[in-house]
Amino acid sequence: MDLQESLERMHTGKLYYADAPELTAEQMIYLDRVFAFNQLPPSKQEEKQALMKEMFAEIGEGCYIETPLNANWGGKHVHLGKHVYANFNLTLVDDSAIFIGDHVMIAPNVVLSTGTHPIHPGLRIKQAQYNLPIHIKNNVWLGAGCIVMPGVTIGENSVIGAGSVVTKDIPANVVAVGSPCRVLREINEKDLLVYDKDKLIDLE
Repeated sequence: MDLQESLERMHTGKLYYADAPELTAEQMIYLDRVFAFNQLPPSKQEEKQALMKEMFAEIGEGCYIETPLNANWGGKHVHLGKHVYANFNLTLVDDSAIFIGDHVMIAPNVVLSTGTHPIHPGLRIKQAQYNLPIHIKNNVWLGAGCIVMPGVTIGENSVIGAGSVVTKDIPANVVAVGSPCRVLREINEKDLLVYDKDKLIDLE
């Protein structure tokens, strides 16, 4: 199987062998970039911004990613909107596309994983894999330590509680928590008035 065929299978949900030589050689190029990104000191913001434009499939203005960043393909298949903030230790299993919208907030130790494997050990021992894309819509907040599984879409404005494991799509405008993650409630007008157990919001 040549590189183009392997790459096509990676992005169409088909089984492929993740350790195929044509893939691993290509992957190393992008892993080196994320390694270089992680070595830059915090003060080197211009260099970080320039490198992120090389690392990611696309990146909007005002994005900030704390290091360390872990990315299986170095961000090559990740599409970032505008003003995305990712805190420490974001892990992107970006074997296929991850789409992150505008003004998304990502807390520490979040995992976004597009890659998965067939159940039968005879296939897994051969490094068989398939991938399903992830979509994180505008204004989503992903709480600390949450895990978003392959093929999941999280609707705009929704909040995912810390430690949640998101195995199915989450609609827009809700708070969802748990393992597996389930909708707790809708976001409503009261959320403009109070925060943290009914403390009054005193900011304009």
